Amino acid sequence: MSYEATRARVETYFDRTATRTWERLTSDAPVSRIRETVRAGRDEMRALMLSRLPEDLTGARVLDAGCGTGQMSGELALRGADVVAVDISPQLIEIAERRASARDRIRFVAGDMLDPDLGRFDFALAMDSLIYYGPQDIRRAVSKLSTAADRVVYTVAPRTPLLMAMWQAGKLFPRSDRSPIMVPHATTELASDTGSTKLGRVSRGFYISEALETRT
Repeated sequence: MSYEATRARVETYFDRTATRTWERLTSDAPVSRIRETVRAGRDEMRALMLSRLPEDLTGARVLDAGCGTGQMSGELALRGADVVAVDISPQLIEIAERRASARDRIRFVAGDMLDPDLGRFDFALAMDSLIYYGPQDIRRAVSKLSTAADRVVYTVAPRTPLLMAMWQAGKLFPRSDRSPIMVPHATTELASDTGSTKLGRVSRGFYISEALETRT
């Protein structure tokens, strides 16, 4: 599946099927035990990615690529960054705008995170926004983000037995209302292909993600 086709499928999923689910998951509202593990895993991963950036981001321009409901964007803005928060889902952008603190430091954009018109950045963060793409698209995306930013911190789905089982099940039993299938990657090989450094893996129940970083 091409990058454009996957992107369209992701947009459809988050705008028509999962908007309320993600709004709840990224809030303080009660959720199921399975979703609690996903929430905890995402919190841990966001902290890991933010630890790679200076505490004081005053004067820095930062891209939150695939911002979702804006949790990362809010933390970046509170550190003093000027943030461009982009997501393919207009519905999620609306939620992010409603929730935003330090609103004057965040520009929200509904569109493609790889759009060169977004401009030039000191840092780019892409948390779980590349997990639905194949290796060729990942390499292309990291290359484009690296052209736009001095440092890129991003996550992919690592090739673990659990994720491979989930991936195979998703391929065997596709369903129109299911999330687009995550594509697990051999992260050592991917790091070599993209000139990235592996930062660490977060595994909390049904949340499994690995962070990498590339610098120009």
